[in-house]
Amino acid sequence: MMTLFGYWRSSASYRVRIALALKGIDVNHVTVNLRDGLQKDAEHLLRNPQGFVPVLVIEDGTQLTQSMAILDYLDRKFPNPALLPEDPIFRSKLLAASLVIATDIHPIQNLSVLKYIRAEHGQDDGGVKNWAQHWISNGFTALEKTAQQYETPFLMTEVPSLFECCLIPQVYNARRFDVDMDQFPKLSAIDAACQEHSSFIAALPEHQADAP
Repeated sequence: MMTLFGYWRSSASYRVRIALALKGIDVNHVTVNLRDGLQKDAEHLLRNPQGFVPVLVIEDGTQLTQSMAILDYLDRKFPNPALLPEDPIFRSKLLAASLVIATDIHPIQNLSVLKYIRAEHGQDDGGVKNWAQHWISNGFTALEKTAQQYETPFLMTEVPSLFECCLIPQVYNARRFDVDMDQFPKLSAIDAACQEHSSFIAALPEHQADAP
């Protein structure tokens, strides 16, 4: 059985948990407590020199890092249900929307960045919150315009895809930072549809064994 090293509130770990649940894959879960700094522990740095989660250790001991790369591995190794379509244009559009979250929004409002702007740039709780709100809202504004072009319950699709694996953890973070999701009715509707789906329910942060 594969082992997923992650953390209950890590957005990137959350993405992978959703994909695993959608594909019906059971894994061992091992906690790397980010609040306690265990991601910088020597043992974890052997798994991922960046000191990030998640890390997926597959059956032969190979260690896979970076959530989007892990999702790509899972989709190729376990192709049903697919996270991305075969059609190259459709695939590119879904991947582009997913990367707005994974590469543009998430990296600049994750824990390590917020700690840095607090420690090195003197930002208090309000400043940190404003920073996170700005970048989440900026990305969501673009994604809302994209989502409004489609009548499907999920982005461009009738079933959850790679995009929802990325979106739902980011909406969870948006609510933590008090982003007004009423600005984004289509994204909110997609989130609501996912919250009725058993795979997304199982992947919720508060449903993880390491949640406080």
